Amino acid sequence: MLVELGVVEQRYRAVLEVLEEGTPVTDVARRYGVARQTVHEWLTRYASQGGMAGLADRSSRPESCPHQMPPAIEARVVWMRRMHPSWGPSRIRWELEREGREPLPGRSSVYRALVRHGLVEARKRKRRREDYRRWERGRAMELWQMDVMGRVFLAGGQEVKIVTGIDDHSRFVVCAKAVLRATARPVCQALAGALDQHGIPEQILTDNGKVFTARFGTGPGPVMFDRICTDNGIRHILTAPYSPTTTGKIERVHKTMRAEFFTRTDRTFMTITDLQAALDTWVAEYNTARPHQSCGGRPPIERFQLADRSLAADTSAATGPQPAPARPASTRPAGVSRWVNAAGKISLGGFSYNVGATYAGEPVEVVVAGGLVDICHRGVVVATHAQRLREDQADRAPRARVARRARDATAGLTVTRLADADGTVTFAGTTYRAGRMWARTFIDVTIVAGSVQLSKDGQVLRIHPIRHDRSRELGAFANPKGRARRKNSAIGHVS
Repeated sequence: MLVELGVVEQRYRAVLEVLEEGTPVTDVARRYGVARQTVHEWLTRYASQGGMAGLADRSSRPESCPHQMPPAIEARVVWMRRMHPSWGPSRIRWELEREGREPLPGRSSVYRALVRHGLVEARKRKRRREDYRRWERGRAMELWQMDVMGRVFLAGGQEVKIVTGIDDHSRFVVCAKAVLRATARPVCQALAGALDQHGIPEQILTDNGKVFTARFGTGPGPVMFDRICTDNGIRHILTAPYSPTTTGKIERVHKTMRAEFFTRTDRTFMTITDLQAALDTWVAEYNTARPHQSCGGRPPIERFQLADRSLAADTSAATGPQPAPARPASTRPAGVSRWVNAAGKISLGGFSYNVGATYAGEPVEVVVAGGLVDICHRGVVVATHAQRLREDQADRAPRARVARRARDATAGLTVTRLADADGTVTFAGTTYRAGRMWARTFIDVTIVAGSVQLSKDGQVLRIHPIRHDRSRELGAFANPKGRARRKNSAIGHVS
C-alpha cells in the first residue's frame, strides 16, 4: 500500500538516513531528487532550529529592504493623497521634491504606497503608451484648442456651460468663461476676451459644433466665430467628424478641471459671478503654480510667456476693438548647445542626462550652475539634474564658453524640398520642422542611419528621428525637386 508523505516528513527521513544510517549526502540527494547543498541545509536547520520544526517551509520574504520607502515619507504620501484626492503619484512625487524630502521615492514607489493604503485601486492600463499618437506644436501661440464643457450646475440646479481654450504647446489655459447658454454670441465674447488678454494665435482648432462652424449647419455661413478668426488672420482648423482625440489636450483640461475644481464645488455657488471668480482663481493656480507633466514638471506659464503676443486683436464682430496688453519681457539664459538623441538623452562632460523622448532630434541649451544642470528647450527649462563629475574633475574650474560653428552635413542620398511658411518640409508623407527662419527656402533632406537630416548650403539645420513609413522613401527620392501636395490637418501639413 502506497502512502503519500508530506514535504517535512520526506526531509526528516533524508536527515535520518544521513545521521543514523551514515548514508553519504550525495546518495541521499540523488534518491530524493535534490542538490547535495539542499541536504546540507536540511541538516543545518535540523540541528540549529529545534529538530523537525526547522524543516518546515519558510517565507522567502527578505528580512530587510535597504531601499524601502522610509515610514515618514510614506506617511507624508498618504497625508497628501487624503488632503488632495485628485493628486496622483506624479503630482505627489513633485510635491515631495519641492519640499526637499530625502530620499526621494520614484513614481512607482508612491503608487504602490497608495495601493497598500487603499487610496487608489490597482488596475491595468487600458492602452499601452506606445499606442497613442502624440503631437504638439513647436511654440506657444501657434495653435489654440477650444471647446465647450457642460454638466456644471449652480446651487439652484441651473446648468452652466464653460467655454474653454488652451495653448497647444504650453498647455496654458487661455480661456475659461462660464456662460448660461453656449450660443454664438457668448462663445464669441469668450473668444474675444481671450484674444484681448493673451494676443492672437496663428491657428485655432475646434470640433464641428454649430457655434464654431457652419460646416454641417443649414445656414449659409460664415458664423460669428469664423468671422472673428478671419478679421484677425487666424486659420480656423476643424477636426474630422467623430474624432475627439484630435482635441485631446482640451479634453484633458476638462477632466482635470472637473476632478480638481467642479467635483468639490458643484452646486455650491449661488450666481454665475461667484462661480467665475472661483474658477479664475483655480485657472491662475493651474497656469502659474501647478506642475504640468507635459512641460517637464514646470508650470505652463514658463512656456507661454516666451510667445510673441504683440498683435492687437480685432474683436469688433463680437464686442468691439480693445487695446492689447503689453508683451511681457523674457530672458534666455546662456549655456552650451546639445542635440537630443533618439533615446531622449544628451551627453555633457562624459555623462548622459535624460531630457525626454518628446524632445528627440531637437536642439537644447544646457546651463550648469550651482551643481545643477538645467536643460532648456526654446528658453523653457524642461529637465533639471544634479551635475555629475569624475574624480579628476571635482576641483577643476569650469571651461569658458567656446563659439561653435554649424556642423557640416553628412553626405548621403539627398532630395530638396521647399519649406512652407512655418519652416516645415514634407518627406515621404511626413512633416519635419527646420525652423521659421528657413521658411519658404529650399532645404536638403538626407537619410542618415536612423535619422532625417535637414541641411542648407552644406550646414546641418536640424536632425529628427525617422517618423515616416520607410516603404515610401523610394517615391520621395524619385521626385528630388518636388513639393508634396498638402491638405488641411490639425497636426500640420501632410501629403
